[in-house]
Amino acid sequence: MSWFKNIFGKDEVKKKVEVQKANIEFASFNYPPKILIAWIKSLEGNTEIGLFLLNNGYEELYHTHQALLLNQIARNWLLKNGYPHLMAFINASEGNESAQKWLSIHGFEVLCEASKAVDGDMESFKWLNQLNDPILFQLIKTIKQVKDQIEFNHNDMYTFGKDY
Repeated sequence: MSWFKNIFGKDEVKKKVEVQKANIEFASFNYPPKILIAWIKSLEGNTEIGLFLLNNGYEELYHTHQALLLNQIARNWLLKNGYPHLMAFINASEGNESAQKWLSIHGFEVLCEASKAVDGDMESFKWLNQLNDPILFQLIKTIKQVKDQIEFNHNDMYTFGKDY
């Protein structure tokens, strides 16, 4: 009998989450290199480029950036506007295993591996590097830096509560 059961009268139960394939359409997520480079610059803190993306047909990239910064309005926007795969990527990059499974089941292999890389999986970084796409690799490294800074701020007593 475990000590937990002795104290609380029941064993701790882990629920296993089953992910099933959703019957929904996903918005396209294919961009020219110059737009990906602009997104990287936006993620690095260039707000003018971020607003350019928002106002010139790439609002999903702007909202993904905001969602990475834990903005709930942006997270809801992604879900409502055909980008659940980007929201799953963000959740998976925060360690949510069911989001990783969801990406895999729905055929988003690159997003799945990218999310694992952002979460610190070095094997996924190696896999991404083998794709031989330096812009994608830089994008994932930049997203990892953003998420790592948020994590640092949440754990640092001098910046506690500051998201970025």
